[in-house]
Amino acid sequence: MFESFGFENLTAPQAAVYFALAIGLVFGVLAQLTKFCFRRAIVGEDRRAAAGVWFTALAVAVAGTQIAVAADLITFADHRFMVSELPVLAIALGGALFGAGMVLTRGCVSRLTVLTGSGNLRGATVLLVFAVVAHMTLKGVLAPVRTTLGAVTVDLGEYISLAALPGGALVWTSVIVLAALAVAWRSGNSFVMLGLAAAIGLLAPLAWVGTGYVLYDDFDPIAMESLSFTSPAADTLFWSIASTSISAGFGTGLLGGVVIGALASSLIFGGFQWQSFENPRQTGRYIAGAALMGVGGVLAGGCTLGAGLSGVPTLSVAAVLAIVMIAVGAKATQAVLSRGASASASPSPKQHPLPAE
Repeated sequence: MFESFGFENLTAPQAAVYFALAIGLVFGVLAQLTKFCFRRAIVGEDRRAAAGVWFTALAVAVAGTQIAVAADLITFADHRFMVSELPVLAIALGGALFGAGMVLTRGCVSRLTVLTGSGNLRGATVLLVFAVVAHMTLKGVLAPVRTTLGAVTVDLGEYISLAALPGGALVWTSVIVLAALAVAWRSGNSFVMLGLAAAIGLLAPLAWVGTGYVLYDDFDPIAMESLSFTSPAADTLFWSIASTSISAGFGTGLLGGVVIGALASSLIFGGFQWQSFENPRQTGRYIAGAALMGVGGVLAGGCTLGAGLSGVPTLSVAAVLAIVMIAVGAKATQAVLSRGASASASPSPKQHPLPAE
């Protein structure tokens, strides 16, 4: 469709960067206002309210994406999520590692990217370490780990998507949407907050349609992409180092837009505050968590956005497995940390809470 616009000085890949920048700006503003975060929805102190926000976004993302598929605007037939040889070990282990990492850093990567824009230096450090380790796992010294684990597969045959199961796409879309909306209804959030969350959810199908239909160009094709932070973080790191040799892509525009949007939102609506680490132990914990998320995000095929908010709406079995394992990893790690804290608790009634994320 892109060639019909008649642009003379703008290619589809260049337009994709500007499009991603706009998507990222909106996400950054909305995520900063709603404190959008999968970790909070799973193990946070305010998990009920946070789950309402996250699952409202998921419901809208699933419905919007499947409407676009039904309208033949996009198709996921050849997408990386739809592989018959499911790398089950890589996804399961990667998801668990990512979940553990986001508990150690007290935020999923999307949340920490937003916090980076609002002056949180802990978030900025995590984002940098995450990007480095993700790139190491994709193309560096940790790539053999990825390929070795990825070689352990299960043949799903034609059941690579929930749409192939009894009931088809309509039934499974309805199940996910209704279940997510039930969580949202019981969350106690205001309609304004749920409306902002719904707007976040709309960004996922908007990105799919934008890159897979509007910007599609037979002569200069681009990948169909949506909200994600694992590959974009690695790509942005590489581009920032070698921008004279490689061009920015969708992921670079997206990540930059999120940081700028969060910065603008925190300055306009309040919330910008310089924050840093409190002690070396906390620094080590965050760096370890960032590294786990870097490895885990690549092995799982995406983060809580890439595999969750963008991946689940494709009805991919791989994406569903990834987000489930992220939740399992987060729950298990939180349980271990809670037991450790209880065992080492001093008799003093004074508590020292962890920094809020």
